Order: sequence, then C-alpha cells, then structure tokens
Amino acid sequence: MQKYRLLRDRVSKIDGIHLIEPSGASDEDLLRVHTSDYVRAVTMGLLEGSQIREIGFPWSEMMVERSRRSAGATIQACLAALQEGVSVNLAGGTHHAYADKGSGFCVFNDAAIATKYVQALQPNMPVAIIDLDVHQGNGTAAILGKESSCFTLSLHGEKNFPFRKESSHLDIGLEDGLGDQDYLQTLHRALESLEAQFNPELIIYLAGADPHEGDRLGRLKLSMSGMAKRDSMVLSFAKEHRCPIALAMAGGYGTTIETTVDVHEQTIQLAFQHFLQKAH
Repeated sequence: MQKYRLLRDRVSKIDGIHLIEPSGASDEDLLRVHTSDYVRAVTMGLLEGSQIREIGFPWSEMMVERSRRSAGATIQACLAALQEGVSVNLAGGTHHAYADKGSGFCVFNDAAIATKYVQALQPNMPVAIIDLDVHQGNGTAAILGKESSCFTLSLHGEKNFPFRKESSHLDIGLEDGLGDQDYLQTLHRALESLEAQFNPELIIYLAGADPHEGDRLGRLKLSMSGMAKRDSMVLSFAKEHRCPIALAMAGGYGTTIETTVDVHEQTIQLAFQHFLQKAH
C-alpha cells in the first residue's frame, strides 16, 4: 500500500502534471458491474470470513472508501482521456474482482466499472482493455470477456496467479523467465491481433509493474528499458489510432519498494510525454 503514497509524492514534483483527488464511485456506478448483494456486503461490512480472506486484507470503512475512490479515479481518468487524450489513475487496475466477489487485493473492478460508465454516456462505445499486469485479469475477463462492445487483452504469466484463468477476448500466457525481446515481440503480435479484430474509441491500459525482473511475484525478466518499451508500444498504438488512453497502475511487488515506484513513475513520465506530443 505504501507505494501509492510514494508514487504520488514523486509525481507531484513533475512540472506540468495536474493531480486531482477523485470522488468515489457511486452505488449506481458499482451496480452496472457488481451484484447488489456484493455491493451491500462490502459497504455494510457483511462480508464472510472466507470472502475477506480471498480479498486479502481486512474490512474497514477506510477500505471501502479507498476501493470506491480507486474505481472513481479510473472513471475520471477515462473522462479526462476522452477530453485530453491521455490520463492516469495513480492506483487502480483491480482486475481480480468479479461481479459477485473480490479477490487478490481487488474489491471492485475499476476497469469494468469505468467501461460501463462511459458506455452509459455513449452506448456501445468500443472500449479496449489492455492488461499487462503479470497476473491475468480474471475478473475483467469474466465480466467483459464476451461483450462485443469491448475487447479484453491480457498478457500474463501462464503459471502465475490466478491458477484458474478466465477467457478474455485475447489471452496470451507467458512462460516464466521471459525477457525483453520475447515479451516485446509477443506484445507486438497481440496488438496486431487487437487491431485486426477491433476498433477502440477508448483504451484502458493496466500498466502493471510486476513483469519487471525485480518483482517478487512476477517471475518474468523485463528490464527497466524493456518496461519502457512496453509502455511506449501501447502508447504508440493509441497514438497511431488517435485513440484516447487512460492508464491504471495495477500490480507491483518489488523486492524493494523503490523499484516498483521507479517502474510506475517511468510509466507516468512516458504517458506525460505522449500527452505533450499530442498537445503540440
């Protein structure tokens, strides 16, 4: 949890970036994706012990508020991206949350909530979710993986959590120990496949830091340079298709917390450069 404060401290020092405190997602926002029983159980503190264990941290009013604001921040990042071309949620990427349960440190599924929010404003807006967290976005796949107005793309460790995968529109499982060159070639092919099948008007990019070689849980071997090329490839894809892009930070569990923050900060710096290029 500490990484979020450290990242915000760093980003606040970057001249030209404007930080906005998000409002929380409303019940109406949550209920487009999550069941009423689940939203009520989370909000009222009625989750069972097994449900809390699957989420991975204890229930509190602060946990509920943080989870609502994390989803609200992705909604607002999407709205800002539609206006300005690119925006970032310094948290988010809670892609293990299902319609009726939380899992893997994820309470509400922010990418699915934001997708349904913008599609409520503009029905059937084509939204692509590019999920490059090292863990498959199983909740996102279960919620949106069969919807024709969405395209869910996930590159993830085949043998990593979650051990039961769901079906995205395009899933690519990666072998443990994969390095920069093979990863980037795989991502290039995945984006070509996305391009051939779907024409998004908004991209939500889950820029997980956990494929980095310094991550305790990632089991991949991407260097800082490789992570930068990954982010640049996705941002370039958005630029080539003149498509607004909203980023969420997703996972990161570095052996040292500074490594995780370094990766996330690099992502934000690249997104900012993308914004500046669009502005000029």
